[in-house]
Amino acid sequence: MPRRNERHVVPDDDEWKVVKPGSSRASARARTRAEAERRAKEILGKDGGAEAVTHRPDGRIRDADTVPPGKDPPPGSPDTKH
Repeated sequence: MPRRNERHVVPDDDEWKVVKPGSSRASARARTRAEAERRAKEILGKDGGAEAVTHRPDGRIRDADTVPPGKDPPPGSPDTKH
């Protein structure tokens, strides 16, 4: 099964980074969570869209947004935001 195209926004010491699952390097780094979220969505928009997943400092998922032209999860799918 192919891996979904997504980016995760995660805290890293005193900054935030954008990471692609399975990658050893960050796609981008930012000073604030908001900047990292914008960058993740920009990257995904140029790459055909998908999910931008933002984590809390404790690692739990804070939010997930579908970036066009990606598709939202089908109705009835489990909630992965919390």
